[in-house]
Amino acid sequence: MSKKVTVAKLIEKIEGEATLKFHFVHEKIDFVDIVFSSSRGIEQILKGRPAQDALVINPRVCGICGHAHLIATVKALEACYPQIEISPKAEMIRELTLSFELIQNHMKWFYLTLLPLAGMEQQVLRAAAFSQLISKAIAHLAGQYPHNSYAIVGGVVCEPTHIELLHVRNTIKETIAFFEKYMVRADTKALIKCEKVETLLEKEGDLPALLHTVLEKGWQHIGKSFDRFIVFGESSYFKRGKSLKTRIQPHIHEKFIEESENSDSLAKNVSYKQKYYEVGPLSRAMLRKTPLIKDAHRRYGDSVFSRIMARSCEAIQLLYHAEDLLSRIDLSQPSYIEPSVAISTVSGEGTGSVEAARGSLIHKVKLHEGVISDYTLITPTQWNLSQGTPDVPGIAQQAMIGLNDEKTAEFVFKTFDVCSVCTTH
Repeated sequence: MSKKVTVAKLIEKIEGEATLKFHFVHEKIDFVDIVFSSSRGIEQILKGRPAQDALVINPRVCGICGHAHLIATVKALEACYPQIEISPKAEMIRELTLSFELIQNHMKWFYLTLLPLAGMEQQVLRAAAFSQLISKAIAHLAGQYPHNSYAIVGGVVCEPTHIELLHVRNTIKETIAFFEKYMVRADTKALIKCEKVETLLEKEGDLPALLHTVLEKGWQHIGKSFDRFIVFGESSYFKRGKSLKTRIQPHIHEKFIEESENSDSLAKNVSYKQKYYEVGPLSRAMLRKTPLIKDAHRRYGDSVFSRIMARSCEAIQLLYHAEDLLSRIDLSQPSYIEPSVAISTVSGEGTGSVEAARGSLIHKVKLHEGVISDYTLITPTQWNLSQGTPDVPGIAQQAMIGLNDEKTAEFVFKTFDVCSVCTTH
C-alpha cells in the first residue's frame, strides 16, 4: 500500500446505507469521511401541517425506533402548552412501551449485525424470536407495531385491563427466560448487580461467547473515542446529564445543542457547547453508574468491548425495570386527561427528549394557532456520526482512526448501532 491511499466502502444493513471514505497513511486509517447521500425531508414535510399530523408522520421516520419518535413528538407538543396534566399511569405506559422497543432493537443488533461481523454465526431465528416476544408486549398496550400512534397530547388512548397487564407480565417473563437460555445462561437478576467483568465472562451463552471472541482477536481496546457521554432523555430509569470519563455533570439544557450542515453529506452534525458527545447505552450506563459497565469502562475505556456490554446488558436491565413499572400502574387513574385548551388554538415552542435505542432523540416544534411553523429532529446517530475534521474528528471518526483495515473499522462503526434513515430523516 502506498503512503497515502483513500478507499471508499459502502456500508449497508444500517437501516439504509452510508459511504465511508477511509484515508490511509502508512497503512493506518488517518481519517474517515462519513457520507449519507439520501434524505426524505421529514422536517419540511411537517411544516404547514396541523400539529397532530406529527403524531402519525413521525413514527414513520424509522421502522425500528418509530416508537421513540412518537414519544418525543408527543412530549414536544405537550411542552407547547403553558400547563398540561399527564397521569402517572399514562407516563408509565409510555415508558414501558418505549423500553420494550429498546429491548427488541438491542437483540436484533446483537444477533443480526454484530455476530457475523465478529466471524460468528448470524442467528436470525433467535433475533426474530426475541423481537416477536417483546412486540407482543408493545401490542397489548400500544396496538400495531411498528408505527403506532397511541400516545396523544394528554396521555394515551389505551385502557388496559388487569388481564392485559397479566399478559404483558407473562411476556416479560418469557423474554427473560429466553435471554437466560441463549444470551447468558445464568440468573440474570443477580448477574446485573455484579461488579466485575469476570463474572459475566465465566458464564456460557451468546454474549460471553462474543466477548471472548473480542478478547481473542485483541479488539478489547479498539474503538475508543473521547470518553465524553451525554443523556437528554430522563425517565424513572435513565438519568439526564453529561460525563467526561467518570466525572458527571447533571445539569444540561437543549438550548446548547448546535446543528451544522455538511457540504458532502445530507446528515447534519450535532454538538453540545461545540463538543462532540457519544450517546447510547454506554452513555446511559455511565450516567447511571451501572457497576458492571463501569468495571468494563475502567478496564477498556469507551471501547467496542464496553459498548457491546452496555447495549446487551441494558436489554435485561430494562426487562426487570419493566416488571417493576408494570406493578406500579394504577388502573383506576385516567389514561387521558383532556387539555384545557384545544391544540388547534395553541401557539408556542416545545422540546421533547427521549432515550431511543441508539441514544438521545430530540424533537423541537414551533406552533402557530395549532399549525407547525418549524420542526427539528436531532437523532442519536447524528450525535455519534457527526462529520468532524482531521483536527477535530467526530465520535465514530475518532473511534476508527488508527485501525489497520476497513473490515475492523466496520465492526467498530456498527458497535454504535447506526441508523441511516434516522440520521438523514
